[in-house]
Amino acid sequence: MEQRLPDTYADAPAAGEIDAGPPLHPGMERRAAAFARLFEAVHEGVYIGTIGPDATSTIAANPHLKLIFGYASESPELDVRPFAQERFVDPQARVALLERLTTDGSVSDYLMRLRRADGNPMWVELTARADRPTDDSGLRIEALVRDVSERKKLDDETRDIYHQLLQAEKMAALGQTVSGVAHELNNPLATILSWAERLSQRTTLEEPVRRGLETILSEAERAARIVRNLLTFARKRQTTRAMVDVNRVVRETLALRAYEQHVTNITVLDALAAGLPNVFADGHQVQQVLLNLVINAEQAMLSAHGRGVLVVRTWHDPDQESVVLEINDDGPGIPNNLQPKIFDPFFTTKEVGKGTGLGLTVAYAIVQEHGGRIRLESRPNAGASFYVELPVTGTKLQPAPEAHGRLQAPVDAVAGASILVVEDEAKLANAVVDALQDAGYLVEHASDGEEGLNRVGARAFDLVICDLKMPRMDGKAFYRMLAAAAPGLSRHVIFVTGDVAGTDAETFLEESGCRWLEKPFRLGDLLRAVRDGLA
Repeated sequence: MEQRLPDTYADAPAAGEIDAGPPLHPGMERRAAAFARLFEAVHEGVYIGTIGPDATSTIAANPHLKLIFGYASESPELDVRPFAQERFVDPQARVALLERLTTDGSVSDYLMRLRRADGNPMWVELTARADRPTDDSGLRIEALVRDVSERKKLDDETRDIYHQLLQAEKMAALGQTVSGVAHELNNPLATILSWAERLSQRTTLEEPVRRGLETILSEAERAARIVRNLLTFARKRQTTRAMVDVNRVVRETLALRAYEQHVTNITVLDALAAGLPNVFADGHQVQQVLLNLVINAEQAMLSAHGRGVLVVRTWHDPDQESVVLEINDDGPGIPNNLQPKIFDPFFTTKEVGKGTGLGLTVAYAIVQEHGGRIRLESRPNAGASFYVELPVTGTKLQPAPEAHGRLQAPVDAVAGASILVVEDEAKLANAVVDALQDAGYLVEHASDGEEGLNRVGARAFDLVICDLKMPRMDGKAFYRMLAAAAPGLSRHVIFVTGDVAGTDAETFLEESGCRWLEKPFRLGDLLRAVRDGLA
């Protein structure tokens, strides 16, 4: 419902403009006094004045209006001009307000962004009526003004949280999809790698053909790394801690961002300390922390000047017995008043849709969980540096553990050994079978777990190479039935899979103790695993 001041007071002269006229009736005097008290005490801004295309003039402004706009209480009412041109954050908003008042004669709960006396913006709601005076000096308005900045902030935060929840749901759905996508991509990639590697080993190849095969190999490996990175960051993992080489995590993470940094003119400088002690940590979580910090730095630099220099340093702090990782950018820096909030959930300085406000929160939680510290040093227009400190446990440096069965030492083939390949992807199976036969093994192929069990029942095998995900009977069900029917052979099983990021697969491989290879694999890795499995 439209709100307006009662005409009795609305038409009253401004303070200090006493109209010498006939005395008021006592009842009218009491009514005028009541309206005057209401004008002074009401907790909404009340404004009476004129507003034109180029200027405004004030007839009356109550104390709460002064409070809303940050004027001193003793300021003359004539100096309080809430609708002057300089008060509007967007000059076009003033033009639109004038058009609306001229056309409709009133507005109700009209949302605008105005500036306080100190220049800080705020959101207000305006309810007003307007009359055009006879002298055409502008619109005479009577208005109620409410400061709704806090309400608008809560509305924006609620909307942002809603979008963030939608984004989280999308990411969860993506995580469920990526495993299947990786499986479908890794099978043809493994086939390409296998055939390209076999062909490149021929001694009669012409040099252009050899270069072409090397290109196929390198590009297939690049595609395989992309798929592995998708699996790493789109799927949840069980926390697994081990002795981790922080420098290695840094190099792998920078390699992940190398293409994006190249096309966006981001120069990366690294100063990684030699002889850095390993830390007891979850390597994937440390990589997630580093990735969040690197991406934030990239976005800050690009938004500031379309390019940037990213510096990554590591060193050992013997006093704190910790490894320190620094991420430094030459972006705009982080204002002092925002620095205490940067690790708060859903806090972001990016525009809506450009960030979730969770990256630094997740990084902070991971570092705290590892018993470490993360801190920021920044000055406006002088870039920002994030420091991550991870405690070192134990003084003996240990190499990062490799996956089961990834032995590097070459071993001669066991002549005449019999191998069963259980793989539903026919082209990949053919490549593996041919490679093993070339290496001197006797090989048979089964297209799924059921056929594999039938072949095991028909003859003896020395080793089984089995895909983990297959139709009808998958690798896990095949292994359990094999362990019951031929326990000796179950100790000589190598699994191949394109999905090792899922917790079920990891748990199964750890419980079974079987060796495994991640698709797509190189033939050299496969042959080493086979020779070791037969030993």
